[in-house]
Amino acid sequence: MKKGVFILMAFLSLTFLNAQDLNVTHNISDTSDEINTAVITLNVTGGQAPYQYFWSEKSVDTKTTVIEKATEGKEYSVKVVDANNKTKELTFEVPTNSFPETLSASFAPVVSFMDKYFFFDPFHAIGLYDNRVTDDNGDVLLNPNGTEKTIKLPFMVIWLILGAIFFTFRFGFINFRGLRHSFDLIRGKYDDPNAVGEVTHFQALATAVSGTVGLGNIAGVAVAIATGGPGATFWLILAGLLGMSTKFVECTLGVKYRVLEEDGTISGGPMEYLKKGFEERGFKNVGKVLSAVYAFVIMLAAFAAGSMFQANQAAAQLSSVIGVGGIAKTFIGVGIAVLVGVVIVGGLKGIAKVTDKVVPSMAGLYILMCLIVIGANITELGNAFSLIFSGAFEADAMYGGFLGVMVLGFQRAAFSNEAGLGSASIAHSAAKTKHPVSEGFVALLEPFIDTVVVCTLTALVLIFTGTYTGYEETGSALTAVAFAKVIPGANIFLTIAIFLFAFSTILTWSYYGVQAAQSLFGETKIVTNIFKVVFLLTVILGASIGLGAVIDFADYMFLTLAIPNLLGLYLMSGSVAKDLKEYYAKVKSGEIAKTK
Repeated sequence: MKKGVFILMAFLSLTFLNAQDLNVTHNISDTSDEINTAVITLNVTGGQAPYQYFWSEKSVDTKTTVIEKATEGKEYSVKVVDANNKTKELTFEVPTNSFPETLSASFAPVVSFMDKYFFFDPFHAIGLYDNRVTDDNGDVLLNPNGTEKTIKLPFMVIWLILGAIFFTFRFGFINFRGLRHSFDLIRGKYDDPNAVGEVTHFQALATAVSGTVGLGNIAGVAVAIATGGPGATFWLILAGLLGMSTKFVECTLGVKYRVLEEDGTISGGPMEYLKKGFEERGFKNVGKVLSAVYAFVIMLAAFAAGSMFQANQAAAQLSSVIGVGGIAKTFIGVGIAVLVGVVIVGGLKGIAKVTDKVVPSMAGLYILMCLIVIGANITELGNAFSLIFSGAFEADAMYGGFLGVMVLGFQRAAFSNEAGLGSASIAHSAAKTKHPVSEGFVALLEPFIDTVVVCTLTALVLIFTGTYTGYEETGSALTAVAFAKVIPGANIFLTIAIFLFAFSTILTWSYYGVQAAQSLFGETKIVTNIFKVVFLLTVILGASIGLGAVIDFADYMFLTLAIPNLLGLYLMSGSVAKDLKEYYAKVKSGEIAKTK
């Protein structure tokens, strides 16, 4: 009798619990002022276990009830489903409690807007392809949160790649047939001491390269290979080769439309050739608008990407190696700002004197480290190239398939070498030359150095050592793991390389930002000095705090530059083609003769 009563009570209790409504609450804790340190905990009662949790975050699986490293200021949502298919949805925002968290959160809506309207996928939008990723059996793969895995062909990346392909054919593969003449120019064989300009061909190249060869070559490539597999390397190299043609066009125009100021300095770049080039063709107002838009965007990019991001990564790497944190990062930032300030006081000439020594040194150190690692694993040569080529065209579904890997390689190259963004033409416009086309030849070496050489070597280090998969580390930390497998104390050498990369990039982008500020607000000492002071303050700020969405904003600012710039390149490509033909004729006839 007692046994029967016990069973009945247990049955009634279970029935009562099942009858309870599914109830979901959440708790958020955050004991740090740093970004991405919040912890979200779900509490579920009622319904029937087991439960599934479908989060808005693709990387969070359906069994997770606690999210660590949540982003402050970000909205999260979750749908809880019990065994009887009862559901409960919850949406909430993680609060911000400090300046770094508030700063990062303030950029999130801007990043979201740009992602939606500037980096949308036009091919999927009009139904040209199915963006879902499938396995070998044709089944659609799922993200950890249960949503379908998809790929994206961003409009901005396609815009850059189509431009590079167009210019490569338009100028008869100048990226290959112009290489020999390019090397002759940077070796000073055609230097004219009487030519107008502030810096030599080599110094202009070194300054521009210092703005592109940076942390993207170390951290960015590691992310690309870890995310897209070895096959991304093939598309990275191809994008670099194509980008050489784009650099040729924009830097030729930079010199062609440059302005010689009364004090002997030179202003050039997209701000000038967009304004003047469109005016010559009867579109004066359009040119003014595009020039102003470009100047505004590149000034913001100088603060976010050229200053804050570079200082942030350099300080983080240095503080990690010497084992300090907190306020120590601020002191590191102050030190970087002082070094930068000393150099930029001298303008472009001061920057060029530093970069033409720092760039070869940092590139040489990094390339040597890469060659040591590759040499130690030379037996993996055949396997590595097999992985690269097979992965480029037959990529596994885990990497997003063929299209996913291709886009990743192209996108990383675009971020790294800046071909099509017009930024390098600002530095090249100050070169000592009477012939704009000559500087176009010099400039086409940049994507070759930045992407075809440096980025590829980073990728090979990761592939040769097998470090691209199976590790929790990401970015430069993953690259450090690969180097450490062969070189004792590699972290110290890598820290030196990262610091030099960041320092030289900050120098170059300070100059780009000054030129943009002068274009917008006038070429006065007040404008120049105000910009430099604010720029140095952002160096300290970037080193001191986490950046979060600011980094995403910086990336989007970079690619947004391509919208006005490529419009100008397309419009003026005919005149550049004419200039190229005339230049070749003068070289062939001896009118433009070697001076050494």
